[in-house]
Amino acid sequence: MESKNAIEVKHLSKMYKLYDKPSDRLKESLGLTRKKRYREHYALRDINFNIHEGECVGIIGTNGSGKSTILKIITGVLAPTEGEVKVNGRISALLELGAGFNMEYSGLENVYLNGTMIGFSEEEIDARLDDILAFADIGDYIHQPVKMYSSGMFVRLAFAVAINIDPEILIVDEALSVGDVFFQAKCYHKFEEFKQQGKTILFVSHDLGSVSKYCDRVILLNQGVMLDEGTPKAMVDMYKQLLVHQDPVKQAEGEDKKPEENWREGFQVNPNTLEYGEKQAEIKDFVVLDDKGRQTNTIEKGSTFRIKMKIHFNEDIQQPIMAYTFKNIQGTEITGTNTMYEGVTVEHPDAGRECVVTFEQRMDLQGGEYLLSFGCTGYKDGDFAVFHRLYDACNITVVSSKNTVGFYDMNSSVSVEE
Repeated sequence: MESKNAIEVKHLSKMYKLYDKPSDRLKESLGLTRKKRYREHYALRDINFNIHEGECVGIIGTNGSGKSTILKIITGVLAPTEGEVKVNGRISALLELGAGFNMEYSGLENVYLNGTMIGFSEEEIDARLDDILAFADIGDYIHQPVKMYSSGMFVRLAFAVAINIDPEILIVDEALSVGDVFFQAKCYHKFEEFKQQGKTILFVSHDLGSVSKYCDRVILLNQGVMLDEGTPKAMVDMYKQLLVHQDPVKQAEGEDKKPEENWREGFQVNPNTLEYGEKQAEIKDFVVLDDKGRQTNTIEKGSTFRIKMKIHFNEDIQQPIMAYTFKNIQGTEITGTNTMYEGVTVEHPDAGRECVVTFEQRMDLQGGEYLLSFGCTGYKDGDFAVFHRLYDACNITVVSSKNTVGFYDMNSSVSVEE
C-alpha cells in the first residue's frame, strides 16, 4: 500500500518587508504615503516538497537559507506570504529552546502547560507524566522554576515533553545541540523507535553525520530556494560545495571549475591565522581536497582526502621539511606528520623555486570540528630553523555516521561465535 503524505508543501513563499527607517514603516501603516518605502526580502521562494508518513527527512543549508522559517510555517508559528502547507497528523515541535515555557513556572507546571497547549487533557498528561520525568532525568529540579535551569536541563525537559505526548509528526530544529552526548544518544534512539512505529520526523541540523545516519531523504535549501532533494550522501556533497561558495548545479554540468592557482579563494580560511617564521621559505597557498578532488572544509570519515601546500623558496635551503597538524578546538594536538617522518626529501631547492607537497591519507578521526595548521622548517647552515608556520589556518569538519571512543576509530572488525 502506498504511503500517504504527512506533510505537503506547495509553492510556499515567505516575504519580509525591510524598512530603512522606523518612520517609513509608520508612514505606510498610517497610509500617509503611496510610495513603496520597503525592500522585499524573500526568506523562502516557491518551495515544493512532500514528506511521506514514516519518513525521517532532514533539511540542510547554509545560514540564512530559510530552514527554520519553513519549520515555523509548517507548525503554524508563521503565516506564509504565498502557497500552502497541509499537515496530516498531530505535530510535536521543538523549534526554539524553551518556546512555550513560562520562566516563572516550575518544570512540572510547564509540563502541564505545554501538554495543554498541544491539546491534551490533565488526565492524559497524568498518564504520560512518569515517562516524561524519566526521559528528562533532571531529578528534583522538576519542582524548581525553569529560569534556574541550565540550557542542558531546559532542552531535556522540552524534548521529554515533545517526545512523550505520542505525536504522529516530530519536528526538531537544532534543539539537541546543547544536550550532552549521552542525552543525544537517548534522543536518537527514540528517533529510531519512532521510525519503527511508522511516525514521521522532520529536523534541521548542522550535524551532517546525524543527517547521513538517520535521514531517509534530505532537502537542500540555499538563500530561500530549494536546490534539490535526494539521498543524504548526494545532498551533503552538494552542501559541501555551497560551503566553499561553489555552485553545485554548475559543478554537475561541468562548469564553475576553479583554476589551480589561488586555491584559498574556494576554501574557508581563518582570517586570524597565527603566522610566524623567518620566511627563508614561505607557504604561499594550501588547500584540502575530498575523495572527489573538490576543495572543501568538510571530510567524510573513512574517505581518502588530500592536503596540498605550495612552498616558495626565498633563499637556498638545504633540506626543507613540510608539515601539517590537526588540533581539536580546545587546542590539543591530535595528529600530524611531515615530509621527514614520511621519508620524502626535497634536496637543496634554490632561491626562486616553488614546490607543491601533497599529503594523501584516510580520514579516521571521529566526527567533529578540528583546526589544521601548516609548517615549513628545516636546516640552515647546520642549525634547525622555522621558516614559516601557519597556526589554525582553517577548520575541518569531519562528518561521521559512526563515532567510537576517543580521537580515533580503530576500524575494528567484530565477530561473535556461539
